[in-house]
Amino acid sequence: MSERLVLAVDGGNSKTDVAILDETGRVLGTHRGPGASFTPDDHDRSVAALDRSVHAAAADAGIEGVPIADAGVFCLAGADLPADDRRILRALRSLGLVADPVLRNDTFAVMRAGAPGGWGVAVVCGAGFNCTGVGPDGREVRFPALGAISGDWAGGATIGLEAVGACVRAGDGRGPRTALERAVPAYFGLRTPRQVMVGLHTGKLDDSRLYDLAPVVLGAANEGDPVAVGIVERQAEEVSVLVCTSLRRLKLLRTEAPVVLGGGVARARSPVFMRRLEERVSACAPKAQITVVDDLPIVGAALLALDQLAVADGAGPRLRETLVADRFSQNGAVR
Repeated sequence: MSERLVLAVDGGNSKTDVAILDETGRVLGTHRGPGASFTPDDHDRSVAALDRSVHAAAADAGIEGVPIADAGVFCLAGADLPADDRRILRALRSLGLVADPVLRNDTFAVMRAGAPGGWGVAVVCGAGFNCTGVGPDGREVRFPALGAISGDWAGGATIGLEAVGACVRAGDGRGPRTALERAVPAYFGLRTPRQVMVGLHTGKLDDSRLYDLAPVVLGAANEGDPVAVGIVERQAEEVSVLVCTSLRRLKLLRTEAPVVLGGGVARARSPVFMRRLEERVSACAPKAQITVVDDLPIVGAALLALDQLAVADGAGPRLRETLVADRFSQNGAVR
């Protein structure tokens, strides 16, 4: 194989996507593995899961053994603090997948996929929630994204938990009636809000499924359910707070700054979500340009990896044509 190999990884709470391609942008193999948080208490499991996913992608590409790539970019949700970066980078180097691995937070994959100039604000709003701002001069604004202890309220898990709480309160009379009172139990294959509460409390229901409740809430909000609307509008306001804070710290409030949204919640383009977000952002930064990236985040990670090799312009378009959501099969192979 004469072309140089490129390894791209996008890892988050819900999945780990891996792509192996050559420098022309031709995809050789892919794999979708389990989610990996890369938090300190989940570090070893996350590293092992990533290693298995890369080897599976290599097998899909017909590569035996460890694929030593010429460039490799790992966009991982757990790379939030400098200490996290150092810890994860040590692990990546020990795997020997690429001589000089590049580690970025997963927001940088969204930025690269949706902001051609390489600057602006990127927000991941899916199973997890995070934001990065980059100025035209290269200055960066990042946030811890450690959940409640860093003041976060957002993402699929938070939306799901809020939906469960709302349906339980509606069921026992503490809260207003809501379509979620039936929709949430139905999602779990149950009849009553109490059954959902007890199932989550006892562990009979896997709490990781809370991530997948976001489409239920978005659907109810789009139908006008006031409780669901309130949850979705709060999510939009949390996104707007990060966007406006980033633009203010970068002194970009009066510019036509790109604001790029990625993640399943954002890609759903709920009218309720988008309307409230646009209202809030336009109030603080009227020239900001909000776009939703439909490319998978792995596309941004792969483009970042290709950037490392300074390849020809045609590699990017070729990559985008191949790494699209509807081309992923159940086992993650792109055909």
